[in-house]
Amino acid sequence: MNTKPANSMSNVALASFIGTAIEFYDFYIYATAAALVIGPVFFPDSSPSAQALQSFATFGIAFVARPIGAILFGHFGDRIGRKSTLVVSLILMGVATALIGLLPGYSVIGFWAPFLLCILRLAQGLGLGGEWGGAALLATENAPKNKRALFGMFPQLGPSIGFLLSNGVFLCVTLSLSNEQFLDWGWRIPFVLSAVLVVIGLYVRLKLVESPIFTQALANKKQVKMPVMNMFVHHWKALTLGSFSMVGCYTLFYITTAFLLQYGTKYLGIEKGHFLGFLCVAIVFMAIATPISARLSDKYGRKPVLIVGLMLVALSGLLMTQFMASCSELLVMTYLCLSLFLMGIIFAPMGAFLPEIFPTNIRYTGSSAAYSIGGILGASIAPIIANYLVAHGSLTWVGYYVAVASIISIIATWLIKETLNSDFSK
Repeated sequence: MNTKPANSMSNVALASFIGTAIEFYDFYIYATAAALVIGPVFFPDSSPSAQALQSFATFGIAFVARPIGAILFGHFGDRIGRKSTLVVSLILMGVATALIGLLPGYSVIGFWAPFLLCILRLAQGLGLGGEWGGAALLATENAPKNKRALFGMFPQLGPSIGFLLSNGVFLCVTLSLSNEQFLDWGWRIPFVLSAVLVVIGLYVRLKLVESPIFTQALANKKQVKMPVMNMFVHHWKALTLGSFSMVGCYTLFYITTAFLLQYGTKYLGIEKGHFLGFLCVAIVFMAIATPISARLSDKYGRKPVLIVGLMLVALSGLLMTQFMASCSELLVMTYLCLSLFLMGIIFAPMGAFLPEIFPTNIRYTGSSAAYSIGGILGASIAPIIANYLVAHGSLTWVGYYVAVASIISIIATWLIKETLNSDFSK
């Protein structure tokens, strides 16, 4: 009997990496746009502070949709296959992102502008909800047992590159255009460019075959009719703890990249181009930390690396004011680099950690749901809460917020059994 050829390690690495790079490029350009232009373009009748809150509210909508996408795509990923599900999720988010770039503003179509923006953000969230879990499974289910975190690193590297691409494009646009041109049409360029990246991602992913672990599960007829019900009934503890283990990670990232971008340009008077440049430098530190952390978690375990990393994140939150409220742009950039380096430390092991706490027949649904619920708890509300804390207190309270989120994740991670040597084929 003829069998399909196995995926080469290089193809697995590229496909799991490039998909998340594109998906997170799409997501990050909206986070950047929310900090810079979404308010004036789609909510022009509001005050500047209300515009900020409304734009970040549309940012949060996608995180609410992500668990729905995780369940929807997880169902088909666990029932039919990882590959085809990943292709559909990539198309959905890519199309939604390109359409945001073509959407007329409030001055052209009135109420329909923010309404359609919210619909497209929901579509983005649905697509991303199905993306990360499938990419992580694509990497880990094709990996040797003692290198699952190393292979799980590739989808975790994708966000660093996606963020670098998104900020790089925004940086080029802001430096090339006047402020009026940027607000009028320049901000749309990064969104429309997403269509080109999606075509590249599809080409890579369509060359893959199904993972051997899932192929074996299909042969043994291990699928369950309703993965989501099985997850809630039999694996609710893993879902709950896995979700809370992601809270510190998400909070750190979106406070650093979305909120501090707005804070730095609005309150510190740093030019948009300069701050975007700082973030481009800082994200390189996240990329550097990712393989280091992955190798350490394959050697010492997922939990020790995550707990130590989260403790350092809590400490960095307490130091936020000392760096960010200084008059030195060098200290501001140093803090951004430190924060995103720590982000790489705590994000890298998650590519193996979350899939390992669920069995094969609900792994897509479970890992995607935990990742997405963690996004609601840690990311969707982070810029909103941070804006509120600054408006009614000070930046110091934002630092405390980051520290508390990290402590929550430390407790959740501590309560999960170490997964380093778990049987991944079950």
